[in-house]
Amino acid sequence: MVKKIVQAIALGLFCAFLIIFVSPLLKDRSVTVNGKTTHIESYHDAVQLASPAVVNVYNHAFSQDGKTFEVKNLGSGVIMTSDGYILTNKHVVQNAAQIIVALQTGSISNAKLVGDDTLTDLAVLKIEADNLPTIPQNNERPVRIGDVVLAIGNPFNLGQSITQGIISATGRNALTDGGRQNFIQTDASINRGNSGGALVNSAGELIGINTLSLGKTSDELAEGLNFAIPINLATQIMSKIIQDGRVIRGYFGVNSRYIRQFLTRKMQRAY
Repeated sequence: MVKKIVQAIALGLFCAFLIIFVSPLLKDRSVTVNGKTTHIESYHDAVQLASPAVVNVYNHAFSQDGKTFEVKNLGSGVIMTSDGYILTNKHVVQNAAQIIVALQTGSISNAKLVGDDTLTDLAVLKIEADNLPTIPQNNERPVRIGDVVLAIGNPFNLGQSITQGIISATGRNALTDGGRQNFIQTDASINRGNSGGALVNSAGELIGINTLSLGKTSDELAEGLNFAIPINLATQIMSKIIQDGRVIRGYFGVNSRYIRQFLTRKMQRAY
């Protein structure tokens, strides 16, 4: 009898231990960093804040009969101003006979190419509209390696999709010939149709314009090597394009091509 009572007491104490000490650990999904506890269950709010300002961009070319248009290329774009200025990549809209922009509301508009810049692979479009949604920009908090990011775009024209990753590196350059992109590197997937879309942080703030995936632009197999142009550089380029229709850069140095041409002419005259 006493043995059964002792066993019952022991079982009760064990159950109490599970309830008091183990149960809270199972329920708590928080992350503690530098003494601060953050509960992250979903990025829904960040997506809701940013996604309405990410549009689908269609590059139309003339069909073979020259009478109709057909989709030559597709990508994404980011509404930067409420009156219709949109940032995208130059390679998305290059040589387009017609550019169509589809908003997330279902509205479709013809877009005008305001200008583009080869060295940063950026282009500015303009649609006639008012009161368009925009994404708040991250101008104060630094972009840090390890931060969670979300890539928003229209991969393979399936419709708007969100991929998640982290910032793998910053300040990446020399990825394209003569480029001046100073890329943000991320492992958030960027597929065909994502180019020109938004890279946002976990608060839904715009930090970059998705541009390329290294594994899809080289002969070598690569995973998780995706790149975005920092938004501070992108907005500078956009302002110059809106103001001048192109980016005017200063030039300093010696151009060897012209020197070779000059010397060639001098040598031809000597003979």
